[in-house]
Amino acid sequence: MIKRFFILSSLCMVLGVSAQKSHTVVQGDNPYNIAKKYGITVDELLKLNPKHKDGKLAIGDVLAIKSEKAATAVATKSAPVEKVTSNTSASSLGKVVLQPKQTIYGITKQYRISETDLRKLNPELDSHMKIGDEITLPLASIKKYGGTQQAVTGEKHAEPPVEKTITTITPTVVTTAVEGESYVIQSKDNYYRITKQFGVSQQDLYALNPGLEEKGLKPGETIKIKKSNTNTASTAAVEETVNPKAKIDSGNEKSTVSSNVAAGDDYVTYTVQQGDTVFSIVNKFGVSIDELIALNPDLSHGLKTGMVLKIKKQDAAYIKKNGDALSVILMLPFGYSTNETQYRTMALDFLTGAKLAIERNARGGQKLDIKVVDSGNEASFKNSLTQINPDNTDLIIGPFFKSNVIDVLDFTKNQKIPVVAPFANTPELYNYSNLIIVETNNQTYADKIVEEVKGVYSDQKIYVVADAKKENANYIKAGLEKALKNPNIIMVNSPADIQPDQNMMTGQSAPVIAILANDDNAAGDAFANRIAAISKEVQGVRAFSMFYSPIFEKRVDELSQANLVYLMDRKINTDGSFEKEILAAYKSKYCKTPPKYAIVGFDVVNDMLTRENKKGEIFKQMNKVQTQLATKFEFVKSKANGAYVNTGYRVIRLVP
Repeated sequence: MIKRFFILSSLCMVLGVSAQKSHTVVQGDNPYNIAKKYGITVDELLKLNPKHKDGKLAIGDVLAIKSEKAATAVATKSAPVEKVTSNTSASSLGKVVLQPKQTIYGITKQYRISETDLRKLNPELDSHMKIGDEITLPLASIKKYGGTQQAVTGEKHAEPPVEKTITTITPTVVTTAVEGESYVIQSKDNYYRITKQFGVSQQDLYALNPGLEEKGLKPGETIKIKKSNTNTASTAAVEETVNPKAKIDSGNEKSTVSSNVAAGDDYVTYTVQQGDTVFSIVNKFGVSIDELIALNPDLSHGLKTGMVLKIKKQDAAYIKKNGDALSVILMLPFGYSTNETQYRTMALDFLTGAKLAIERNARGGQKLDIKVVDSGNEASFKNSLTQINPDNTDLIIGPFFKSNVIDVLDFTKNQKIPVVAPFANTPELYNYSNLIIVETNNQTYADKIVEEVKGVYSDQKIYVVADAKKENANYIKAGLEKALKNPNIIMVNSPADIQPDQNMMTGQSAPVIAILANDDNAAGDAFANRIAAISKEVQGVRAFSMFYSPIFEKRVDELSQANLVYLMDRKINTDGSFEKEILAAYKSKYCKTPPKYAIVGFDVVNDMLTRENKKGEIFKQMNKVQTQLATKFEFVKSKANGAYVNTGYRVIRLVP
């Protein structure tokens, strides 16, 4: 069964530029990942910090990211294309002091700000959620919603850090925006009409006009807008200015590597030039230091001018082949051809959310040719592949199941078409460079829990509540045994088995650390009840959960006594403007709130389409961190020439 949606219009471009000026080195930092985080080269980082030119860093070192002069120059050059979250020329930011029991979710609700905007204003949010920490917010929101908690400081003309986002539309046209234009609202105006007329997003309208979101559009009032102008500047040049590594990450070595590179079948050779460093070479070719040293053992004796290095080739980026419209295939297991209904409801719900995302991006100007393919079941799946033309397909979203995903990857291996796996996530898939894995795996969650426990551990007894399979619990146990010195870890099947420790000297109860590694809501209820009871018995109990459970929000006061830290995703912030807009649109279209798989369908399709450009170069946009309706997308390469894997999640901390 095939359905087609053909949608044509035009596109616009938004560039984000980071305004960070310094970075404090933390555990795990190195020049390469710091440079990558801030969108600069390692060479640039080391030039700004000459005393670290050897690449050696110590925890606590403060590195300059942009010099005052450089920051000014970048801001001047890029101001027309920056996507900002507040109108810095007409308003200001302020700070509030974090109060007991406040959470990220609670702050977004109280101050009517989306989590995405909150994180842009506070890039180190997860590591700064202690009582007394200062949180940056729009001053207008603090004054309106802060109540007795007013701003402790006002920061005039402060620019929030902006995610590095590059959305390339055409090879020669850059859309810029001139701020400061005014417009008088007319009686028939609405957000869609204004955003369409002036080429500005609704979020930017809110940023340019503080308070507009709350009071709405009122005829006769004057608002600020962005008037679009088209400059015939080279897109490639703009990309190089904003993020010099963007092309290299996609494998286009020719764009930045000069004639001192010789190409072979699987490798290129590079002759070391004066001024080169290991980190500059790593950054230039988009490889890891380990890979570079493995192929060039002599590097262990130092880098010398004239050395010829062997460097593994990176896969070339996928570039769209035909036509103006982006040709997208959705492969969903309806089961009509095989008369199976096992996954039909799931597939239909996914499709409703996907259609909403498709229509939204089409209204924004994206040209799309959408084809829906019934992928049937695992046995009949290969028959559905005959409906795909690999020579004229730019993106495949689906199928759902691992074996089918591998079939699609093998079918399209010559074309390297980007394939998105909404649910499959196993190490077996990590070898495919054109694969995008959406589902964050449990090991990512477990690693974060180990990191959190390590930060508070001081010889307490540790309880891990396991599910029937014990996979998550065993992984956490192994991680803790590696990270901690002689930990006492007890695996239990029920939260009821968690017991306060006994102080051998005094005989009194002593605090313990409790970890929930079971995603069942009933286990979550039992865990919350047990932690609340033990916290009344003894002070200092610390609780952690790999998964979110609804009871955590109902018993915030009690669980905050144990400083509960839990991870979650697929949770909608119903107070966010973007979320309200999507929920209202879904209800208007389908007369109900979106079910689970409709939310997944919207999030996956909207995230992928917003990363695309006219040339189908989706892999150039994978460094962007985006939160959709309920899912955070933060992709990393599993390995060189490997799949992109989503590592996004939210960390919730309850404090007493």
